[in-house]
Amino acid sequence: MRPVRFVGLGDSLTEGVGDPVGAAWRGWAALLAGGLIAGPDATVEFTNLAVSGAQTRDVAERQLPDALALRPDIVSVLVGVNDTLRCTFDIHAVAARLDTVYGAVAEQGAVLLTACLPDPGAMLGLPGALARPLARRQRAVNAVVHALSDRYGAVHLHASEGAWLTDRAMWSADRLHPGERGHRQLAVRFHALLAGAGLATGPAPSPEPQSPVPTRSAGLWWLATAGTGWVARRCTDLVPQLLALAVDEMRHRARGTSARLDLRASAAVSAALAALSVSQRQPDAA
Repeated sequence: MRPVRFVGLGDSLTEGVGDPVGAAWRGWAALLAGGLIAGPDATVEFTNLAVSGAQTRDVAERQLPDALALRPDIVSVLVGVNDTLRCTFDIHAVAARLDTVYGAVAEQGAVLLTACLPDPGAMLGLPGALARPLARRQRAVNAVVHALSDRYGAVHLHASEGAWLTDRAMWSADRLHPGERGHRQLAVRFHALLAGAGLATGPAPSPEPQSPVPTRSAGLWWLATAGTGWVARRCTDLVPQLLALAVDEMRHRARGTSARLDLRASAAVSAALAALSVSQRQPDAA
């Protein structure tokens, strides 16, 4: 029997950050791989191409070609959060890259797994004026992911909302990545979607972690050590622009015109998706 080939694309979430096993990361995708197919002769070849810090450009230009070369049966694409944390954020570019990646996977006949994700500002507990611009960006990315997942028939997981976001036991010490329990939750939910579609026949991953939940002191230690470096790296890129966005946010709130910012973001998403539709129609019209 030919092995089922499962390839994971994306950033630190799929790389497995927050779910250490020995000296390496495991993560939700590796947990899911074990339950994709049943039978004594059934095997799954899981290849994790996800890299911490990856943006949609990295997935489209670097990870996708390697993934297609493996002739996969299942491909997960979870990416976009890092795009929202860059001063170069452009929802038109994000949409075009995701369309390229999703389309290539679908054209090769692989099952496509996608998910909408929570915004990092809320997870970090940033003040409202700083968190709202990031939330608006993440909502825009999620809207694009929703639309393109529907277009390409993806198995899509709604992971941007729900009780799991506020359950401290689900998250690692950095508050940005799921801990072992959170990774298991993602694996269980993806398995349920695949099983419901007849695409997973193996046993569901266990939701129960084997490691203890990170303590509050562990979170403070992360902030004082690795977290400081993380913030410093973002300060050279995002923070100057984010401060400007926060000032604009406060100005609109003072005037009672905050809805304009939401409408502007929605219009940008609509324009980005419309541009993709036009580009797809052009070859037929030629």
